[in-house]
Amino acid sequence: MENSKVLVDDPSTRVLGSISAIDRLLPLWIVAAMAAGVGIGYYLPGSAGIINSMQVDAISLPIAAGLIWMMYPPLAAVNYRRIAGVRKAGRVLTLSTVLNWAVGPFLMFGLAWLLLPDLPGFRDGVILVGLARCIAMVLVWNMLAGGNNEYAALIVAMNALFQIAFYSVFAYLFINILPAYLGHAAGAASIHVDPATVAWSVAVFLGVPLAMGIITRYSLVSRKGERWYEERFLPRLKPTALLGLLFTLVMMFGLEGRQMVALPADLLRVAAPLLAYFLIMFTLSYLISWKMGFDYEETVTTSFTAASNNFELAIAVAVSIFGITSSQAFATVVGPLIEVPVMIGLVYVSLWLKGLLFGRGRGNAAAGTGSRGSGAEGDWRE
Repeated sequence: MENSKVLVDDPSTRVLGSISAIDRLLPLWIVAAMAAGVGIGYYLPGSAGIINSMQVDAISLPIAAGLIWMMYPPLAAVNYRRIAGVRKAGRVLTLSTVLNWAVGPFLMFGLAWLLLPDLPGFRDGVILVGLARCIAMVLVWNMLAGGNNEYAALIVAMNALFQIAFYSVFAYLFINILPAYLGHAAGAASIHVDPATVAWSVAVFLGVPLAMGIITRYSLVSRKGERWYEERFLPRLKPTALLGLLFTLVMMFGLEGRQMVALPADLLRVAAPLLAYFLIMFTLSYLISWKMGFDYEETVTTSFTAASNNFELAIAVAVSIFGITSSQAFATVVGPLIEVPVMIGLVYVSLWLKGLLFGRGRGNAAAGTGSRGSGAEGDWRE
């Protein structure tokens, strides 16, 4: 009996054993969706015009629909009555704030200038991605990796408020002021981000699915009960987030398919600082959280929320300021091209590290608090 327990706890077996068959093939679905989008954009050049025609204030309606549905299942899985307990976790929220708003923007700024010194348009687009902190896809990565749903929801909401208040200020600071202070010409002579654009983007991409999740949970729990909701409804709803993710990727890469195929060198140049950022930020956040004594669920949530970015907002801002065909807009669209496969890979890495870095005492510490996330080892796979 003890030997079988050792085998189960072995990290090499837990990575595949903790996620469903569908989720094990998630990288394949992601690659297929991105390839389909690029193929549509390249072989059907009129498709980009059709997608672009369905916009409201620089927000693509097809992309918004996919993102809203992608975020809806994770937000419906959050037990909002536990948020009061989550608020007491000051260390987690403090570390998340520092990583997201002090470390992340400066790291992306430095990597953009280091690796794209001769491409100001691409550089500005990459910086815009770095300034847009996570509010969307991170909920999916957190759920897959077995993070804490309540922490993730609270951090996402906090980042949304910070973005409304500071994104326009940060964009002007990092693209206009800091380059001039360092002796370089600013990439955009007079960039100005309308706070209303940021607020509108946050309202669409976070507010709508958040409202849907809250309404769904409270209406169904009141009618069917908590047990039915957790054991019957959520296991059927959660996998549909994958459909929203795949649809979103097809639409996004359909917009830039021809440019990505025609300019592979530019694609690689833009990918370099983004790839470095995601890997450095996740590793740094994971190690700091682990060293501070966070349990596995807290570590996962802190790391993914720090390493992910709100590329929807970055795209909306780049398109509204520089135009849909600008280098800045192209760089922001490359963001999810790099982020999605990297984050999927980091889900597997995180699950593997759980067996190495977190003993049963630390890894399961949150289980008794009632706030443990329902991710890779929870009801996502049911």
